Amino acid sequence: MKKTRLAAAGVVLAITAAILVAAAVVAVFGAPRWLIGTAGQAPGARLAGKPAATTMGWPATVSDVAGGFADPFGVALDRQGNVYVADAGEHNRIARVGLDGQVTILAGGREGRSDGSGAAAAFHTPSGVAFDPAGNLIVADTGNNAIRKVTMQGVVTTLAGDGTAGFRDGAARQAQFNAPIGVALDKAGNVYVTDTYNDRIRRIGVDGLVSTVAGSGVPGALDGPAASAMFDTPTGIAIDAAGALYVADTRFGAIRRISADGMVETLVRSVPDVDDPLLRRPLALAVTGDGFVYVGDMSRGRILQVAPGGQLVGLTGIGIDIAIGDAKSVRFARPAGMAIDREGALYVSDALNGVLRKVAPRGVQSAARPVPASVVTASATPAAGAATTPAVFPWPLAPQNGKHEVVGIVGEARGSYDGENLHHFHNGLDVQGAMGAPVLSVSNEKVSNPLPNGGFGSVSEGIGFDGFSYIHLRVGRTLKNVSVDPARFAVTNDDKGKPERVRVKRGTRFAVGDTLGTVNSMFHVHLVRHMAGGEANPLALPFAGLSDRVVPHIDAITLRDANGVALSRKAGKPVLVARAGGPLAIVAEAYDQSDGNAARRKLGLYKAGYQILHADGTPLPGYEQPLVNIEFNRLPPDRESVQVAYAKESGITVYGSATTRFLYVLTNVVRDGAARTGSWNPASLAPGDYLVRVYAADFAGNVALAGRDLPITVE
Repeated sequence: MKKTRLAAAGVVLAITAAILVAAAVVAVFGAPRWLIGTAGQAPGARLAGKPAATTMGWPATVSDVAGGFADPFGVALDRQGNVYVADAGEHNRIARVGLDGQVTILAGGREGRSDGSGAAAAFHTPSGVAFDPAGNLIVADTGNNAIRKVTMQGVVTTLAGDGTAGFRDGAARQAQFNAPIGVALDKAGNVYVTDTYNDRIRRIGVDGLVSTVAGSGVPGALDGPAASAMFDTPTGIAIDAAGALYVADTRFGAIRRISADGMVETLVRSVPDVDDPLLRRPLALAVTGDGFVYVGDMSRGRILQVAPGGQLVGLTGIGIDIAIGDAKSVRFARPAGMAIDREGALYVSDALNGVLRKVAPRGVQSAARPVPASVVTASATPAAGAATTPAVFPWPLAPQNGKHEVVGIVGEARGSYDGENLHHFHNGLDVQGAMGAPVLSVSNEKVSNPLPNGGFGSVSEGIGFDGFSYIHLRVGRTLKNVSVDPARFAVTNDDKGKPERVRVKRGTRFAVGDTLGTVNSMFHVHLVRHMAGGEANPLALPFAGLSDRVVPHIDAITLRDANGVALSRKAGKPVLVARAGGPLAIVAEAYDQSDGNAARRKLGLYKAGYQILHADGTPLPGYEQPLVNIEFNRLPPDRESVQVAYAKESGITVYGSATTRFLYVLTNVVRDGAARTGSWNPASLAPGDYLVRVYAADFAGNVALAGRDLPITVE
């Protein structure tokens, strides 16, 4: 570490001077409110006009602009208002979205590293983009460990980087980067780069020399003088009117600021020990001329705003109590790049959805760009479409075409290790496996997330791709913590030589059957399936030998008052219900199994609902079909929604409950990605005898018949 810091110290004075010059130039020429960098807009890309001062927490509207992208990342606006998108994934190209809404390809279209014009050029996972003062687009070509330049005629050249992953300052074409992700430019044309996996901020000067601006090269979270400061997987970067650099320090969960005098400070960071902090994994970044920072947080798909003093608010993706359709409820699936137009609207790349979206101040119409009624999104994985799904889908454990026991499904209640039974929804498929067994890829994948793995050394350790995520494994390591493939899984050690983290870079590829790690002490693999628009149920895939002919089992049905207290019932007698007693909750305790499950196994339901029937079994008006309020077709994004679907006694043994119990609150609604509370009011019924019939179904379509009716007498 000392050697690295001394090397950085040798250039810090020169870098500080360069930033001061840049700041002076920007100040002389003036900087509009939407002056930004990374994955965004540079001084050379300004639009005419003088925007009003930025307001904090402005009400927003969200709309789609263009789709059909594979992995849209960096975003930039030119002087005319055309939007440029670095489209990675399988596309590896630079696209232009015109004012007419049409998408054209400026350069690239295949994975590789070739300079040239238009389609003759090749990129490998392009990420951040920004304009230089001459109107050229600067691109962080992550997979090629290089910075590229693209003219508006589509001519691509290499600005810096020899293509080898490493760290070396000096002449631009001989310099080395390690999968850089973000770029920003100052008025003079100096390029600032987040050298992501070197944990440094680099500069490509107009003199053609690459130098280090900040970062010791050791991942960490240390403020102070630039040479000794530490970053941890920096991604987005922007520059303000005073020449200060802003960095999305992704793994640290912070927005860092590098002042013109070479000091690094933390502007705002994820709050430690808070279960769901507003800011957690910042990625996209943009800064206004008056010092407000916009952040795309990939952890919960939120768009956030940071005031110059560090105050943090959410513009979108906030809370389960927000009305559906309100922009505050809108979630992005990894907001990766961001640019601001002159009216203050944000153009944001919604990476996992393959869409470019606009977040605009309510009532403001920016740039005359048609917004399509519908936008075609890109599939996140070859397994997502019926045409590409194999007749037999591989399991994440060997034998991939054999048979395995399913021990957990989507929608089940899960707790926390702090003793909370209802902490979050289970969002995938659990497949039983021996500790140390290799975990195998079920699809061909390319890593798009700059930070795809986490939880090192914990039982929740895992790795995520666009198509699938895998949890409860030693990522990239054997039981003895030895890397299974050093070229793709870089294991680093602490001062005592003990493994402390593993890195998997954006742009890394995996094929079906490749080893991703080994099963940890949870003795199963948790497989999550992703598709454009959200997570999908892995049970829909044709896994070899998977079948389910077991009918769900209903243990009990209760009616509960507003305090959650169950109405009493004498054995063999109907439940007495007071017409004027107020609204009630209908709660059913039920579980399911699939073929081959151990006798002790309890799985959750897929659908649940209820009917109100006359005593003879004929339905009341409006209840001809079950009111299916709970359906785990798409999970709500907020973990607290689990407390809407389940009564508080629910829980699962691995998280501290004595027994596995699933108690569904059938009068609440949890489906289609939303959650809201509800009730049933007996006041509308005439006195008499009725039946409350519970509908309990699994994903295979098996429906419970036994124990589904609760006789009641309305008084």
